[in-house]
Amino acid sequence: MKNLINSGLLAGIIFIIMYVFIASEKINRTVVAMLGSLLMVLTGIITQEKAIHHIDFNTLGLLIGMMIIVAITGQTGVFNYIAIYAAKVAKGEPKRILIILALITAVCSAFLDNVTTVLLIVPVTISITKKLKVDPIPFLITQIIASNIGGTATLIGDPPNIMIGSAVKELTFLAFIQNLAPIAVINLIVVVGILSFLYRKKLMAQDSLKAEIMKLEPEAEIKDRRLLKKSLGILMLTLLGFFMHQSLNLESSTIALTGGFLLLATVGKKHNFIESVLEKIEWGTIFFFIGLFIAVGALIETGIIKQIALYCFEITKGEVLETSLLVLWLSAIISAFLDNIPFVATMIPLIFDMGNMGIVNLEPIWWSLALGACLGGNGTIIGASANLIVAAMAAEKGHNISFVKYLKVGFPVMLLTILISTIYVYLRFLN
Repeated sequence: MKNLINSGLLAGIIFIIMYVFIASEKINRTVVAMLGSLLMVLTGIITQEKAIHHIDFNTLGLLIGMMIIVAITGQTGVFNYIAIYAAKVAKGEPKRILIILALITAVCSAFLDNVTTVLLIVPVTISITKKLKVDPIPFLITQIIASNIGGTATLIGDPPNIMIGSAVKELTFLAFIQNLAPIAVINLIVVVGILSFLYRKKLMAQDSLKAEIMKLEPEAEIKDRRLLKKSLGILMLTLLGFFMHQSLNLESSTIALTGGFLLLATVGKKHNFIESVLEKIEWGTIFFFIGLFIAVGALIETGIIKQIALYCFEITKGEVLETSLLVLWLSAIISAFLDNIPFVATMIPLIFDMGNMGIVNLEPIWWSLALGACLGGNGTIIGASANLIVAAMAAEKGHNISFVKYLKVGFPVMLLTILISTIYVYLRFLN
């Protein structure tokens, strides 16, 4: 018993140090997670066999499969086509462009992933705003927020959802859409409406500049039509597979990996093409997850997670309503200031333990965790990976999105979406 307490204390200290370094961003988060997890094994807190057992290969497979599909699809130029086409549909009107690009960002984030979406949309956005001679910051901030809201809607839209869906087999791809897409749509409409009004004075351009936008040819952006047809065809098949994965008795990772490597087999005839695609897989993210799963596994093995679950159970007295709202708001506030991925990795076993203690209906709590973690990322510029990437890309072009500048908009918007989500969770699951 004494050894278990000592191991638990050491595991807790290592995990807190990991969290501090991840939040500070002074050392690459992948390096921190891997060193922390290896330290858990080296000190004997968790055995190598148990460490491997705690790695969620379903989450990793889903991420890798979708990364391959998106890497190939991105080479076709289809995202540039969509953005320029949207600008022409908006007739070069900045306010309409902001709204349409925000909606495109949200939809793409729901079915691809936030990081990839902003990597593809932001350069085109900056190019369009430069032609119109308007400030790109309102467009970029709106896209950050839209990407996190859109990612909330599906199982594959945001890493926290991927982790939750992988851990809880009952929460299928279709279940995520049925339960989270409605509130994501509501939040998106409200937020985009507010932001387009808030930035209205900055969304004005001369008629001559609008005319220049109308001269752009979206079709010129498509670099490879054959590749585009193959990519979109296999992407559609993969999404169909996600809808049917439970009836097919297949894991979502199997569907994603099949789609990814089928697309590679179809188009990757040249060795260097396959190599270039595999290089675009975010291996840093994959190893970050591996380190995180092992570190959290050590907390589970030493009983720390169970103790935290017991404490939360005592606060809420095991009531589903109180527990759901506690998880929703706690997830949102913490995810605004810290990376939501390690937080969700810690919360998943904690919620399972709370179920073992007597909470029969865990479903509202899972949806609350997903909503809080995904929407909470909008609170600050460091709240989600997509936020930091947009800020970095903007800085490269001479446009500074400072922590405070974003906070003034992002944090109130985050609180509003969590308030709306609170009402939704209560009316849909707890009333």
